[in-house]
Amino acid sequence: MASLVTRGRGRRTINEINMVPFIDVMLVLLIVFMVTAPLITPSVIDLPSVGKAAKQPDQVIQVILGKDEALKLKWQDKTVAVGLKDLAAEVTKAQTGFSDSAVVISADKNIKYESVVKVMDTLQRAGVKRVGLSVQLNS
Repeated sequence: MASLVTRGRGRRTINEINMVPFIDVMLVLLIVFMVTAPLITPSVIDLPSVGKAAKQPDQVIQVILGKDEALKLKWQDKTVAVGLKDLAAEVTKAQTGFSDSAVVISADKNIKYESVVKVMDTLQRAGVKRVGLSVQLNS
């Protein structure tokens, strides 16, 4: 509500905003933030790191997923083209004779993520214990 000022004969209203309460509130907020800021501890996020396994696998079987979503199985200098339905049987055949073997999935960068997940799901349903994804680091 505008206050009335009487000067001389007439009355007129003051159309200015009183800034003092606004400045008081802002100074109180500034002091509160200055006091509480040092007390806030930054949270630490533990990200997984790429490291070496305790024991290297006896054999590494590589499943290559090409641009046209064609699957190839590569182990011991052998490369065999397989379908998704035959993948589990071929991997178990390649694992025979090795107690500890790992399967690494290498996919083209333009392949849908869904295709990679289907291959991984097929391998895990077949009972493959060590399934990993190939990571190529650009240096």
